[in-house]
Amino acid sequence: MDRNYHVFSNGRLERREDTLRLVTEDDEKKHIPIENAEAIYLHGQVDFNTRLMGFLNENGVAAHVFGWYDYYSGSVMPERGQTSGQTLVAQVRAYEDAAHRHDIAAAFVRGSIHNMRANVAYYDGRRGEFGATLDRLDATRERVAKADGVSELMGVEATARKAYYGAFDRILDDEFTMGGREYNPPPNEVNSLLSFGNSLVYANCVSAIRATALDPAVSFLHEPGERRYSLSLDLADLFKPLLTDRVTFRLVNRRQLTTDDFETELGACLLTDRGRKTYAKAFEEALERTVQHPALDRKVSYQYLLRLEAYKLKKHLLTGESYEPFERWW
Repeated sequence: MDRNYHVFSNGRLERREDTLRLVTEDDEKKHIPIENAEAIYLHGQVDFNTRLMGFLNENGVAAHVFGWYDYYSGSVMPERGQTSGQTLVAQVRAYEDAAHRHDIAAAFVRGSIHNMRANVAYYDGRRGEFGATLDRLDATRERVAKADGVSELMGVEATARKAYYGAFDRILDDEFTMGGREYNPPPNEVNSLLSFGNSLVYANCVSAIRATALDPAVSFLHEPGERRYSLSLDLADLFKPLLTDRVTFRLVNRRQLTTDDFETELGACLLTDRGRKTYAKAFEEALERTVQHPALDRKVSYQYLLRLEAYKLKKHLLTGESYEPFERWW
């Protein structure tokens, strides 16, 4: 698949002949090959004009913008590669059918809990004994089938995530302490890493959905709302354990990130520029990792797994084929 490019410098992004060029505030010029770009991630203060937007659209490249607290702020999306009224109608009908919506939402929660559990199981015996946490996750997953309505499913998922996050302080190096999950703003280093990583997962899910004819604003677990791609929130819940959390564990426990890579500003703990670059590099390396897919009988990248998930959901909506959520099998 094509690559993501992250821009951390302040400056101006422009079209230069048939490629992209970043001109920094120091007048340094850097080129980005658009022919193999999936998306551009703008972390710095970057100016661009309508000519650039048209160029990105012609090449099918999205620009994802990150703002204060390293949060995802929005996207400049190219025209959809696929459009299908039939798919949109099927998606809306599934949302409006309470039973159908519940079934899809329950699948997302089951998959999310499975993938959280897979992380804890990996560290069980390596970083401590996590039998009690695994038992709580198993018990919570059993509650999915008994949940009455989407709101209760959200509560089940929240209960599982609380148990899961409770294991982080033992999984992570002693220098890092999470406490509880807080993100508005993140009060410490671990929460800062999770917020930044989850924003990257969300933006990658936006790009994955764009490759299908699904509407990113019509979701099933998370309630559709204004000014957000709520279907990306649904898909992101499946992949945050695989991407955000595993990248965080790896960088912290290998001491590729230390507390020196964070700064406190207006009560928020944020990654420094070096910290963000280190995390983004590791995140992109994770997306490029491959795994043998049992159904396709070939190796696929983690990034492609996101797109496959969107296509699986689309196929379910159009054909009625059972939707089985992504569950880590390796």
